[in-house]
Amino acid sequence: MNDITRKNPSLRTATASATVLCSAATIDLIEKNQLPKGNLFDVARAAGLLGAKATPSLIPHCHPVPIEHVDISFDTAKEAEQGKVIVRVFAQTIYKTGIEIEAVTAATVTALTVFDLLKPVDTALEITAVKLLEKTGGKSDRQKLTGKGHTATILVCSDSAAQGKREDSSGKIIQVELEKHEVKIADYKIIPDDIAAIQQHIRQWAAEGIDFVFTTGGTGLSPRDQVVEAVSPLLEKIADGIAEKMRQYGNERTPLAMFSRSLAGSIGKTLVVCLPGSSAGARESLDAVLPAIFHANKMLRGGGH
Repeated sequence: MNDITRKNPSLRTATASATVLCSAATIDLIEKNQLPKGNLFDVARAAGLLGAKATPSLIPHCHPVPIEHVDISFDTAKEAEQGKVIVRVFAQTIYKTGIEIEAVTAATVTALTVFDLLKPVDTALEITAVKLLEKTGGKSDRQKLTGKGHTATILVCSDSAAQGKREDSSGKIIQVELEKHEVKIADYKIIPDDIAAIQQHIRQWAAEGIDFVFTTGGTGLSPRDQVVEAVSPLLEKIADGIAEKMRQYGNERTPLAMFSRSLAGSIGKTLVVCLPGSSAGARESLDAVLPAIFHANKMLRGGGH
C-alpha cells in the first residue's frame, strides 16, 4: 500500500455507474415488481452498500476509507426489444485518499446483484459500461493550486548555522519542497537569530514584491528564539489559520509540536510564513499547507476565495 501519512484529509467524492442490459420484457417485470426474487432495487442497493464497505478487503492496495455517505440510484429504459438498468453511485468521505474505487466497486456489486435477480427471467443479460464518471478532492483539486509563476525567499534563522557550526538542513528542505511546486527561489539567506537582521531581510524582500517569504528556526521558547518577535510587528494582517493548520498537523505526529510558535501573515502583497527550525518540523509544516497556501497570492492581489 502507498504511504499516505504525509497527506492531508480533504473532502473526496466519486460518482460511478454500471449498466445491465436485458430484454424489454424484463423491464416490464421490474416496473410491475413481479420478479421471482422480490424487489430488485432494495436488494441491489443493499448489496452495493456492502460492496462499498468491503472494498479494502477485495482490492489489495486499497486503504480502508471511512465511508461517510453512499447513495445508489437506478434508471430503467427500453427501446424496441432491448432494455437496460442503469446503476449510479455517489460516494463521499473526508479522508487522505480518494473514494473512487469504493464507488466503482459499489456500482459493480449492485449491477451483479441486478444480474442475479434477473437471471431467472432473462437468459441474455450483460453487465457493461462500468466506469468512474467523476471524482473530486485530493490531487485533482490540488492541481488547480500551483506555485508556478510565484517567487519565494528562504531565511534560515540560526546562530549555529550562521557561524558554520552546523549545516543547514531545514532551509534546503523548504527549497526542495517549493521547487516541486515550480516556485522560483529568488534568494536564500542564513543569518543569526537576530531581530534587526531578520526584519531587514523581510522588509527588503517585501519591498521587492516577493510573493512568499519562508523563515525557518526561531519559533521555539529558548531565549534566542526571536523570529516571532521580529516578524510580528511587521505583519499587516495575521493569517492565524495557516499557523493553526501547521501546528495541528504537527501535533498529530509528535506532542512536541505544541511548543512551536509558528506564525503567518502578510506585508503588502507578500505572505510571510515562519516554520520550525527542525528538519521534520519544516517538512511537516509545508506538508500541512502546500499547495493551498499559493491561493494567498490571488487574495493579496485583490482576488476573492
